[in-house]
Amino acid sequence: MHGERVLLSEGSSLTARETLTVLGRRGVQVEIVSASSAPIARFSRWCRRLHHAPAPATDPIGYLAGVDALMSTGRFTALIPTHEQAWLFAAGRRLLPHARVAVADIGAFGQLESKVRFARLLDHLALPQPAWAEVQQESDLDRLGFPVWVKAAFSTAGRGVRHVHNHREAVSAWHALRSPDNPVMVQQSAPGRYRQVQAIFDHGRLVAAAVSEQLATGVGGSAAARLSVGDPVAVDAIRRVGEHLDWHGGIDLDFFSSQGQPQFIECNPRTVEPGNAAAAGVNLPQLLVDLATGAPLPHQPVIARAGVRTRSTMAIGLGAAESPGTRRAIGGALLRAVARRGPLRGSVEVLTPVLHDPPSIIPLLVTVPRVLANPRAVEHLAGRSVGAYAVGASAVAVASAAAAGQSG
Repeated sequence: MHGERVLLSEGSSLTARETLTVLGRRGVQVEIVSASSAPIARFSRWCRRLHHAPAPATDPIGYLAGVDALMSTGRFTALIPTHEQAWLFAAGRRLLPHARVAVADIGAFGQLESKVRFARLLDHLALPQPAWAEVQQESDLDRLGFPVWVKAAFSTAGRGVRHVHNHREAVSAWHALRSPDNPVMVQQSAPGRYRQVQAIFDHGRLVAAAVSEQLATGVGGSAAARLSVGDPVAVDAIRRVGEHLDWHGGIDLDFFSSQGQPQFIECNPRTVEPGNAAAAGVNLPQLLVDLATGAPLPHQPVIARAGVRTRSTMAIGLGAAESPGTRRAIGGALLRAVARRGPLRGSVEVLTPVLHDPPSIIPLLVTVPRVLANPRAVEHLAGRSVGAYAVGASAVAVASAAAAGQSG
């Protein structure tokens, strides 16, 4: 493990920051490629170097060329995709001849990145999900009644999902979200607690899994604090998905759990924030490195232990800025996080662990005063971060075409 040096595909997402923390605390040297000059992961004693590259959404070929040039130096043990770059790497695999990276086939990504195609896959595998329907004309918006969720097939960080309460709101959301290359679906809500199940697969074989339950809400409804839980039904479901697709690399399924029964709502064909899983005994980033390099993997699936609480204090504050969006709510949420009160009792900080990583306090000192002064500033902060790491279907199409041309 010591002596390993890895390259992260971006540094602006919370997943990238937690991945840096997990690897850095284990002695792995980490460098980052980023379109942003000051991503959150830069402010860490574990970030050895930041490499500038074009934004993958606007210049996917330039981004891939920059990444491969770095990998061609031979300095890096592996390349770890921390967000939608996994999709781009799969599409442009032929454009990364020097990269050791664990990603599935682009055809498998096609089954999961689209919310519409993922819903069809769940139906095919007879896995539970809330009732849904594809919207091809305005009357389809009413098929499930109201309230209902209107979802764009392709979106990042919850930005393509709207909760509507009547036909007028549904029509407005439909017009805002749809495009010729981005169909829309409607889906009913699911009861229960919001959970995520993450896994690592080796060409369809389950290597490791971790399930967590949301304890606090971040921007876009994300989990800003987590409790690791035992959920064999969810683990079996993700195993079936991975086996069916011959999946290779990381994957995450979002779901709601009620009385031990899941209702799956979304898939992220990559790992998401790995801090809770690592605290619960499953180091997902290290397993991705091992998978990419051909290192020995566990013979039997490793499952994270239950009962471990983690928190991301800055994400909790930003979530409160988004909703309910008052200074009092932000201050209260931050106080409860720092004091580890209520469900956060006994939790471990995994996003900005200031005591172990003093530079990580800098993003806190920058963002918290901004949202306290103006809670609506969270929209700009979140949008800027997403813009630095998002990829999108159009960029993937460009990379696929370039890779196909090279193979020809």
